[in-house]
Amino acid sequence: MDLASAPYLLEWAALLLRWLHLIVGIAWIGASFYFVWLDNHLVAPAAADLRAKGVSGELWAVHGGGFYNPQKYMVAPPDLPKQLHWFYWESYWTWISGFALFVTLYLANAKTYLIDARVHVWSEPAAIATALAFLAAGWLVYDQICRRLGHKPDGSIGNDGRVLGLIAVFVAAATWSACQLFAGRAAFLIIGAMLATMMSANVLVWIIPGQKQVIADMRAGRAVNPVYGQRGKQRSVHNTFFTLPVLIAMLSNHYGMLYSHAQNWLVLIALMAVGVLVRSYFVKRHKGVNAWGLVAGALALLAGLIVWMAPAQAPLVAQAAPRFAEVQAVIAQRCVMCHNADLAQKGVQLHTPALITQNAPLIHQQAVLQKLMPLNNATAITEAERALLGRWFEAGASPQ
Repeated sequence: MDLASAPYLLEWAALLLRWLHLIVGIAWIGASFYFVWLDNHLVAPAAADLRAKGVSGELWAVHGGGFYNPQKYMVAPPDLPKQLHWFYWESYWTWISGFALFVTLYLANAKTYLIDARVHVWSEPAAIATALAFLAAGWLVYDQICRRLGHKPDGSIGNDGRVLGLIAVFVAAATWSACQLFAGRAAFLIIGAMLATMMSANVLVWIIPGQKQVIADMRAGRAVNPVYGQRGKQRSVHNTFFTLPVLIAMLSNHYGMLYSHAQNWLVLIALMAVGVLVRSYFVKRHKGVNAWGLVAGALALLAGLIVWMAPAQAPLVAQAAPRFAEVQAVIAQRCVMCHNADLAQKGVQLHTPALITQNAPLIHQQAVLQKLMPLNNATAITEAERALLGRWFEAGASPQ
């Protein structure tokens, strides 16, 4: 393969990295959801022998034709098993694959994906450095909030309104800042990546090292410092509530109507708030509490968002289907520079009438319905031009 094959190979790299990212992400989120569910369904054991062994909670479950009896020890049994199953590679590989995808798609194409001159004019190196700074600074600020304010009156480590409230304010401020600096789609992705970095760093820096220290102390016969368990629990709770905001930040950057909105920062904050409400409902539901108010709040917030973002309805005026020459003129001015015989982004070519009609459904989907193309509206297509393309497609996409 020669240099002309580079875009083709990059598409494969993006596909495989995205696939890996989804696989390990599902494994990580699934493990997180399962252990939160497990903790909230454990009951004190009735059997005296289990209590004597130090079992603080157990449950019975059935799945796949088998019966399972998980048991939780608040203090490890006297003979700690040599083989322990850890849950951390899912977290690490989710971040590694996601960062590799971020580098491949966004940082390597900063001029196209990170920079929107209508939002902020700056150089590619500056945009790249700032995007990376969001990931690093996000973790550093968040970690300091937890370290400095995450102490309860009794001296233990945990969560209270100050910690959670300040984290929410920080994430909201970071969202606003990203949307003032980067192209909308990139801003949404960067905030999702920042939260994901905070989650994975919690596992890498605090949760797993704390667990390893506790095990080392137990095996050495030393007294176990309760701070490791307290801090691990604190960060695990945060990770639980970060999960759905991360997912919606990653998903929403595929929908132009969201990230291209004039107040896109507020759109993303609202969507992440819905994620927190939904996750809070499930956490409470696992504890046996039907907090339907949280569901009602999430639905009300979504409904308000949908109504607020709805495009203004112009008076209906009968308009004849545009001539193909008009359509071709719009595509030549707004699309062909990236979709031609020499440069066919995503394998799409639009430089001939036959190719335009062949790709009519894709043009309608990407440029009219989702407004994803042109990317970051780099060629300044107007709403009137999008509407013209829409009328042409709805009239049958005639090549005449």
